[in-house]
Amino acid sequence: MEKINVGIIGCGNILTQYVKGIRSFDILNLAACADIDLSRAKAAGQQWDIPKAGSVEELLADPSIQIVVNLTIPKVHAEVSLAAIRAHKHVYSEKPLAISRSEGKRVVDAAKEAGVLLGCAPDTFLGGGLQTCRKLIDDGAIGKPVAATAFMMSHGVESWHPAPENFYQVGAGPMFDMGPYYLTALINLLGPIKSIAGMTRISFPERVITTEARHGERIKVETPTHVAGLLDFADGAVGTIVTSFDVWVANLPRIEIYGTEASLSVPDPNIFGGTVQIGKSRDKGWETIPLTHSAEVGRGIGVADMAYAITSGRPHRANGDLAYHVLDVMQTFEESSTANKHVEIQSMCPRPAPLPLNLPQGQLDR
Repeated sequence: MEKINVGIIGCGNILTQYVKGIRSFDILNLAACADIDLSRAKAAGQQWDIPKAGSVEELLADPSIQIVVNLTIPKVHAEVSLAAIRAHKHVYSEKPLAISRSEGKRVVDAAKEAGVLLGCAPDTFLGGGLQTCRKLIDDGAIGKPVAATAFMMSHGVESWHPAPENFYQVGAGPMFDMGPYYLTALINLLGPIKSIAGMTRISFPERVITTEARHGERIKVETPTHVAGLLDFADGAVGTIVTSFDVWVANLPRIEIYGTEASLSVPDPNIFGGTVQIGKSRDKGWETIPLTHSAEVGRGIGVADMAYAITSGRPHRANGDLAYHVLDVMQTFEESSTANKHVEIQSMCPRPAPLPLNLPQGQLDR
């Protein structure tokens, strides 16, 4: 099998998961890492035995690197991705694709013009839990989907994250931080979204950090921290979504899909496995369904899927059009709330293809 060389830009908290995930696929070779903080890159290279560890400029100038994995902070996702595209690299970015629709469009257009592939997290919809749900829906196990609910309820990150201020800036908040998992999962299950209505608010203008190292520091909140929306899917289903950093405790499902014949309980879209259940009547309750696909995958499966697309020419699933559609929807929630009206979504994307059954571990194509 031809191996595809991967270089990672950004050696922060998420790096560990990507190193492990990338190395679990036969088609990928983790060849380099880089960071604007050279000492951080060198430390990561040593810790994970990555052959080349240096500056961003060095990585982008390396002709052997075919895919750049962009793990930088959200506000520079577009800038770094564009630099990699100019260097004629395929790019896979952490979510979101960009912090604004205009930036995201620049990245998508630049990749198409350069003839390189563009991918974006999340790739959790390629895990066993969500792929099992996809197969159940495609097989007609719940009949025709008519509605969906999705809830991400928490009280923010300032009690545990080392740099919580990033989560309260423009381009972050609960929708831009966690919304990509929920919206991508819903689009994988139900297809693209044609219109939305949103209501948003900033409940607490300041947040107080409670971690030991930074206890008492105050954060100015610049983006909505409670986002509620209605989703009108192109295929006819109607969805409800709430993402919040303003809720202490809640008893709500992560995602449920309601069909004409049964209901489907969907696992947490931020993980690759989870419990899948179908409910066909109130009397019988929920039945747990065995997973049809492997949950023994991690962040990096989307990079591997892109590598297969490079070698075979087939489409990849966690692609730029999907990520841009998610970004478009996320930005439209606040625009809808501000304008106090229902808004048509201008972008569209194909529903990603399901993964084949019975794939060998470490492979994605038969």
